[in-house]
Amino acid sequence: MANSRSGDSMTARIVRVLDTFTMDRTTQTTAEIARRSGVPSSSAHRIVGDLIAAGLLERDDENRVRLGMHLWELALRGSRAMRLRQVALPHMERVQAAIQEHTQLAVLEHDEALFLERLSHPDAGANITRIAGRLPVHASSSGLVLLAFAAPEVRERVLAAPLKAVSRETVTDAAALRALLAAIRRRGWVAAPGSIEQVSTGVAVPVRERGEVVAALSVILPRGAPHEPAIAALLAGAAGITKDLRESH
Repeated sequence: MANSRSGDSMTARIVRVLDTFTMDRTTQTTAEIARRSGVPSSSAHRIVGDLIAAGLLERDDENRVRLGMHLWELALRGSRAMRLRQVALPHMERVQAAIQEHTQLAVLEHDEALFLERLSHPDAGANITRIAGRLPVHASSSGLVLLAFAAPEVRERVLAAPLKAVSRETVTDAAALRALLAAIRRRGWVAAPGSIEQVSTGVAVPVRERGEVVAALSVILPRGAPHEPAIAALLAGAAGITKDLRESH
């Protein structure tokens, strides 16, 4: 794609425009998109217009811009994440029925835990995660499992970067995190009290496909609740997902 005067390709500028939309910022003016993306105003207006014409963005009744249905449609076509979510959902439902707490499925994406699905229970406790939401990979139970089984170069990159605290109990010391990740690989699960919310404990296990860890299955328990029943339910759920992934090929 042609480069701009700044050296950015058109593809890079389109991605920057789309990246200005977040879970909490679902509609914007074109001027806001230009400012947040760092794309010059004239270019941002042209890109937004082209994306609207293609159905990737839409204008609402107040002339504000939002993500378009065609973008959602394209994302679902042949998506590895959608296949994983569809296979995992029945097993997640069984875990939630047994534990009656928030049940989640996450994958590793750009050194963060990206949540593909979340099932909630009316009586479940605190939980800040949302579908299509992200958490730092070192700060959540799902992220810790994904990081523990990630490629060594991914682990080293995360360990070498500043580890920001999400709560007082987030592990931010690289040596301590390295030891925790080794323990997760040995036992095949993690219970992380207070790493995100002081009142909660995240419990997570790996989900494998063809021997490779492709996701993390987790529940969020009230702080102090026994985690052994959750581990058993999660391990059974992960085994079921692995089996169904194998059979779906």
